Amino acid sequence: MNQSVIHQPRVVWDGARAFVRAANGPDYETFAGQVLKRLGSDLYGELANTRQRLQVASIESSDDDRFTTDIEASRWRVRLDELLRNRPDLIPTVQELTTTV
Repeated sequence: MNQSVIHQPRVVWDGARAFVRAANGPDYETFAGQVLKRLGSDLYGELANTRQRLQVASIESSDDDRFTTDIEASRWRVRLDELLRNRPDLIPTVQELTTTV
């Protein structure tokens, strides 16, 4: 018997950090396309908003302040937590997207 236990808060937190990295990464377009295809237009739009906020913060900030990144990760933690509470069937999808980052 091979059952694995999924710790949803860990999936959410790992996913949140990965989504923020992807929003600011070189493979954003590919990742965003997968988010659109697998999680829908609402989260796709939120990912675009995250990217925009991160880019604006990097232009406006002269130091390596992680404030914006931390805020965005917190926002994604809440979004993904709500998503997976309502749709636990999407846990594997979030895990797969997380591992691609």
